[in-house]
Amino acid sequence: MGNPNIPVGISDFKEIRENNNYYIDKSGFISELLTDGAAKVTLITRPRRFGKTLGMSMLYYFFNVRNESQKLFEGLEISRNHELCEKWLNKWPTIFLTFKDIDGLDFASAYDQLVFTISDLYQKYSFLLESEEIDEEDRKRFKLLKSGEGSKILVIRSLSLLMRLLENYYHKQMILLIDEYDVPIAKASSKGYYQQMLEIIRGMMSTALKDNTSLKFAVITGCLQIAKESIFTGTNNFVTDTIANTGFNEYFGFTQQEVNKILEDTGTVQYAKQMKEWYDGYHMGEIDVYCPWDVMNYLRELQRNPKAQPVSYWKNTSDNAIIRSFIDFAGNSITDKMETLLSGRYILQDIDENLTYDYLHSSESNLWSILYMTGYLTEARISEGKTAFSPDTKALKIPNAEIREIFETTVMKWFADSVKKWNRTAIFQALWNQKPEIITREMNLLLWNTISYHDYKEDFYHAFLTGIFMGAGEQIESNKERGLGRPDLVIIDKANGKVAIFEVKYSQSMKQLNKDCDKALAQMKERKYAEDYKDRYKDIFCYGISFYKKECLVKMLES
Repeated sequence: MGNPNIPVGISDFKEIRENNNYYIDKSGFISELLTDGAAKVTLITRPRRFGKTLGMSMLYYFFNVRNESQKLFEGLEISRNHELCEKWLNKWPTIFLTFKDIDGLDFASAYDQLVFTISDLYQKYSFLLESEEIDEEDRKRFKLLKSGEGSKILVIRSLSLLMRLLENYYHKQMILLIDEYDVPIAKASSKGYYQQMLEIIRGMMSTALKDNTSLKFAVITGCLQIAKESIFTGTNNFVTDTIANTGFNEYFGFTQQEVNKILEDTGTVQYAKQMKEWYDGYHMGEIDVYCPWDVMNYLRELQRNPKAQPVSYWKNTSDNAIIRSFIDFAGNSITDKMETLLSGRYILQDIDENLTYDYLHSSESNLWSILYMTGYLTEARISEGKTAFSPDTKALKIPNAEIREIFETTVMKWFADSVKKWNRTAIFQALWNQKPEIITREMNLLLWNTISYHDYKEDFYHAFLTGIFMGAGEQIESNKERGLGRPDLVIIDKANGKVAIFEVKYSQSMKQLNKDCDKALAQMKERKYAEDYKDRYKDIFCYGISFYKKECLVKMLES
């Protein structure tokens, strides 16, 4: 296996290049951005961990007049475009600002984070205080913002002020790069201070972008395309590049060709199938891409352990609470669609890419839109000849095994939490009173109130059954060896000296329920599941249960 330095968690372009880390050349993004002259403001939205910050860092090191970046770009695609490099490489004053850390439980703490971020930005340009191009009033404002003591009005105008001062110093217009622009708004929306934070961010964007003669052009990245009228009001020559409408998709994520090269360079070609199944499947515009964060994490793990299996790396970096809030909000109305997705099929859904954060959870349609734009769902490729649908309607599916696992884990947790709120008294009483017909009735009611996955395979039903009895005060044993085998589930009531043993079967049809239930009982008797409990418990009840989709049948083994 090859052993190049696989960078994980490094978003600084200079650090990657200077430390000889493995890098997939995305420098074509620069020439693509500048083709026919850049738009005044370009907003690029992609899911988290798709290389947005690294791409913005690359732009910063390429454009910024205070850098000497020729060596960083040696051998990359952009270096062969001599005319473009002559005009743009390290020739323009550039501001690079990220809002990724602007968060807080309330507005005051989040605003303090913003003030610190602006203060830190101003620290980098302290040399302006020595410039004769700055007048005394601007010098005072600069010092206040640098020390974190500026008024709210100064904070709102901090970007436009810094841009003007840098233009005066260099006698050239500014390039502005803002990464994760929507993080403060998203956090504010989830924690109840949306309008307060929106006022600040909208003011900063407006003064920096609208009719600002100091601006050469701006590139802004984020996860969602917040409605223009909400935050970019009046901004001219504004273009958006999203997962549905794009020209930059090959620069965010890894294409199949790039992954093939990575696998060859690292000597891991034999893992191509697992890599594709777990981390590919994102259809953005006309391009299909892998999640780069996952690819790099798995490659690094394979360097340490060639037997490593794919796991979900993405779930630990994103706020998967969106799926849970979606299920909680929509309830039973989304059950059929969710089950369709979890079975590997697609659903048709209207998508609105122009949302405002205060209305994200106002409708089921908005929630589907969020799942699509944040990478939990992707557009399915529908073969020609299928019935056409409106431009706003998309065929959506789960992109890969990693995201399917996130959905399944979330559904399992949702069921486990929800079942605790349901009145399970009838089931518990029937369990100890030897009433299998009542257990059957109550189980069927619960089945119709949950979301199935794995095509109703046995692991779903095992999780379902465990969830019902979890947290009810009894001891639970799952798949422990007893007698001559392993019963699926054992519920122990130590206080009253009782044990209930379940053996689960999955049926292929409704007609098979009765026969499979009998098979479960016969297996329990043949393998003597009850033997280990006879010396310690006075009452031992053996139940066979068979499932078909959302129907079940429970029978009891007669003594």
